[in-house]
Amino acid sequence: MSHGAHAQPPTRGQRWSTFRQSPFWPATVLVLILAAAAGLFAGSYTYSMADPTPRSIPTAVVGSYEEARGRAFLDGLEKALNASVKVRAYDSTAEAREAIQDQEVFGLFEFRGDGRTAVLDLSSASGASVAEVLAQTAPAVGRETGVRVTVREVNPLQEGDPRGLAIFYISLAAVIIGFVGAIQLSVHARSLTPFERILFTVAYALLGGFAIAATVDWLLDALDLPFVESWLILALTLFASGMVFTMFNTLFGRWAMLPTWGLMVLLGNPSSGGAVSWPLLPSPLGAIGQWLPPGASVNAQHTAVYFQGHQHAFPFLVLGGWALLSCAVFWTWRHRHPGGRDKEPPEPAPEAAAA
Repeated sequence: MSHGAHAQPPTRGQRWSTFRQSPFWPATVLVLILAAAAGLFAGSYTYSMADPTPRSIPTAVVGSYEEARGRAFLDGLEKALNASVKVRAYDSTAEAREAIQDQEVFGLFEFRGDGRTAVLDLSSASGASVAEVLAQTAPAVGRETGVRVTVREVNPLQEGDPRGLAIFYISLAAVIIGFVGAIQLSVHARSLTPFERILFTVAYALLGGFAIAATVDWLLDALDLPFVESWLILALTLFASGMVFTMFNTLFGRWAMLPTWGLMVLLGNPSSGGAVSWPLLPSPLGAIGQWLPPGASVNAQHTAVYFQGHQHAFPFLVLGGWALLSCAVFWTWRHRHPGGRDKEPPEPAPEAAAA
């Protein structure tokens, strides 16, 4: 009877329990997660960038824009761009150009005479994709409404960055290396204490930021960076990204990569405004992106490179806020973090080893 009982095939519950305890269970879960992540990764970037559509483009106007031809032109521009132009009137050209430097508007229409002629001052540095849309649409609308439009570039992109993508790439590098560095610390320097872990995150953030800036500016000559400011922005981005992973590692353990990837890559990078300007992104992404580390990094770096003397505090507050929040969560629940010397197995005593 005993031999016969052992010969019975295992039940479905027993097979499931065996599978759950085998290495095939986590491998299967990872296969499913990676497949879903691949689809989400492709979908998030395609949704954000494949078909950029104007949604809200702040544009300055001065001069005789209230004349019949001027009103007809602006109405035609609104129609051509699906009511996405937000007109802001200024008392003088100088005031409007200052608004461009403050990144409050993306371009300036200066109507002259009775509104039959207009000069469009474009700032490609404010957003290459937006400038391209305005440069293509405004002359066509002018021909339809009898307004002669002259397009003039007032704030061009640098020669080594003709599409305005270099800032997006260096910010993307800082974001990804930031949390990959934290992952590697958790794997190869597991026994670091919480304070040591923060210090080493600061160390690779500073060195990594310097390496990115030096490569892009000195080695490749792609961008003429305000070196110290750009270096510190990149370092702050690296640190914030690394501490975000450390925070999630404290809260979720080995599954920390999932929320980190979702926040920083699936949501943060497509909505950063680096590859496609915020006015051309789907509205929710354009609003959310400015509050996430990738968007704040692009914003701060973009202003540092192209609008020197007009830097805003907001992106630094966003980056600093994420870094501070992550450090606070990590430090408060540091006992839950899988690293630390007190969690390492003790070294065997010499006598025990000899025995």
